[in-house]
Amino acid sequence: MPRKEGQKAKILILLQILEQNTDETHRMTVPQLAAALEAQGVPCERKSIYTDIAALQQMGYDIEMQRGPGGGYYMASRSFQLPELKLLVDAVQSSRFITQRKSRELIKKLESLASKHQASLLSRQVYVAGRAKSDNESAYYSVDTLHEAINSGKMVQFTYSKWGPDKKKHPRNEGKPYQVSPWALVWENNGYYLIAYQDYAQPANIRHYRVDKMSRVKILDQARRGQQQFRDFDLSAYLQQMFNMFGAKQVHKVTLRCHNSMADAMLDRFGTGVTLMEEEDGAHFHFTVPVAVSPQFLGWVCGFGDLVQITGPDPVVQEMRQLAQALAGQYL
Repeated sequence: MPRKEGQKAKILILLQILEQNTDETHRMTVPQLAAALEAQGVPCERKSIYTDIAALQQMGYDIEMQRGPGGGYYMASRSFQLPELKLLVDAVQSSRFITQRKSRELIKKLESLASKHQASLLSRQVYVAGRAKSDNESAYYSVDTLHEAINSGKMVQFTYSKWGPDKKKHPRNEGKPYQVSPWALVWENNGYYLIAYQDYAQPANIRHYRVDKMSRVKILDQARRGQQQFRDFDLSAYLQQMFNMFGAKQVHKVTLRCHNSMADAMLDRFGTGVTLMEEEDGAHFHFTVPVAVSPQFLGWVCGFGDLVQITGPDPVVQEMRQLAQALAGQYL
């Protein structure tokens, strides 16, 4: 670049060099900084670098200098520290909701927030081999559209699909678009779900929809409905009742009898607000919680073997008995 233009941008280029090339274990001396500026077409006197670094420090940049062998100037802190970036990279890489291509794009952007030396550590962060990732590239942007609709109090329209045995997605509702009133977005079961009021089918009620199964999400010029229903809706209780976000026609107050070793698993799933009642044998406890009883819930209980037992109510006990008989017959 022309010398005059280069001098105008010198302090910004110097900042970029420090951000990209230095950290607590990688420092640059003034001669090295001068050479790096020269390589970008910005010749300078070494003493001007001291002045520019002082100006950057006054502007709030945490640039420090270490004396002695291997010393020099370095960027001591950034908006995100390396452990924080590692957590974010892990979350992006392991999320099923974010496509593989979008994961790579986001991680690349996160790497730009660190020095190039730290970025190499981020690129070697956890990779979840074989983890199923969403193939819906538009889901990333659907979240933003749904947030906008919620904030503006508008209805949304979208098409909804499901996988078939042919490994292709097939539209639900005979391909007709869904029109719902969005009220909340939640992160559950490693994915985004829209909590919305629907009255396209009866009975009208609150339902949830997987965002990565949505496509062609559009905000409608209609005020959302269901304000009273959502005001009376306990979102926390709703999420606690669902298993893997599979709903059921009816919510039951289910009593579970558990071996004492299951206390940790039960409190992890239902929260510490439940009351665990110790039984006379000293080896078991029981508690009662509202549950949307579904095959997913029954399967969850089966996974604990004889350590967890449904003792009530009778209709749920009967459902579990029928499931156990069906499974036993299937494996004869």
